[in-house]
Amino acid sequence: MGNLTTHILDVSAGKPAANVRIELFRCASKSSGDGAKTEKIISLVTNNDGRCDGPILSGNEFRAGQYELAFHIGDYFDQMGLALPDPKFIDVAVVRFGIADEDAHYHVPLLVSPYGYSTYRGS
Repeated sequence: MGNLTTHILDVSAGKPAANVRIELFRCASKSSGDGAKTEKIISLVTNNDGRCDGPILSGNEFRAGQYELAFHIGDYFDQMGLALPDPKFIDVAVVRFGIADEDAHYHVPLLVSPYGYSTYRGS
C-alpha cells in the first residue's frame, strides 16, 4: 500500500511552515455524476518541521482517485504577524491532484509566500 505526505516551506522566511492547518478531500469522479462534490477525509496541522507527524493518507483509505489538499496559509501568515491586505491575496492554497498507483508514495510539497505558491510531485 502507498501513502500520501506533504511538507510546507515558507520561502519568504526561509523556514518550514509550522502550525498550518491542512484539509484533505476526496473528489467525486466525473463519471459518478456528483460534479464537484468532495468528501473531507482528514484535517491536521503541520509540526515545527512543516510536516505532518505521519502520512496524511495510508492503508485502506489510500486509493486511486482525485484529491484536494487545502493549505490554510492565510492563517499561518496571520500567526507570523504579517500585515497583509484584507482580503489576502492567497488565503487557502488548494492543490487538486490524482493518485493513479495505489502502491506508490505520493509527496505533495508546498512552497509558500503571502503572494504565491508552487507545488510538484516530490519523492
